[in-house]
Amino acid sequence: MVLPQAMRLKGYKCFDYIHRNSKNYRSQSMVLKVAKAKNSLIERNLQCKISNSCRCAISISNKVSKKAVVRNRLRRLLHEHLRRRLFRQSQFINNWALISLNPNCLDKHPNNLLKECDKLLFEAGFCS
Repeated sequence: MVLPQAMRLKGYKCFDYIHRNSKNYRSQSMVLKVAKAKNSLIERNLQCKISNSCRCAISISNKVSKKAVVRNRLRRLLHEHLRRRLFRQSQFINNWALISLNPNCLDKHPNNLLKECDKLLFEAGFCS
């Protein structure tokens, strides 16, 4: 299942902003970038949908896998995990998060990937 529309980040301006102004948290298989929200960068049709949680995006390059099926499976796994963790948590409204997977993430079991994600979210202050 995908993230609810109120939790999605879209547009290259948002991604550029996160890459420039974020704090990075690293693990073996992924990088979590967290930045303060800048709502003026969000498209107008998405601004109308009020979010009760932070906005998130997941980036998986072709270096992880050349097969779109594999990349989409990883993306769906992480989307569902983030939705369960962060949806309706109002203390994170002013944050944007971007998760980028490293090529070695395919060597790990999906449960280990989710544990790494939880560890990074905990370091960033998103989970307790």
